[in-house]
Amino acid sequence: QVHLVESGGGLVQPGGSLRLSCTASGRIYDAYAMGWYRQAPEKQRELVATITNGGSTNHADSVKGRFTISRDNAKNTVYLQMNSLKPEDTAVYYCKAALVTTMPGGQDDDYWGQGTQVTVSS
Repeated sequence: QVHLVESGGGLVQPGGSLRLSCTASGRIYDAYAMGWYRQAPEKQRELVATITNGGSTNHADSVKGRFTISRDNAKNTVYLQMNSLKPEDTAVYYCKAALVTTMPGGQDDDYWGQGTQVTVSS
């Protein structure tokens, strides 16, 4: 009923930039919060950044000053601009949406995308 599709990952050299996009589609009434998480090999998934539909943002300390989250509410799309990338940013990046689906049977739940690989290497 709800699908999240991510794009924009890839291979980039240290110091380079990438922009990730994630669009939520389906029976969406209100995608009140969206965000990005990442998981490196043999590590737990961690928060990167979140943004509410009012524009309030939260960035992990490890990415502050380098990554910027933004969104287009009309398109239910969230972006992650990643600058000054480091090898330690290498991970699978996942999009998450906290949203309420439309009636009948509207529910408040979390949805995840399938992930996009970001590799920072020379």
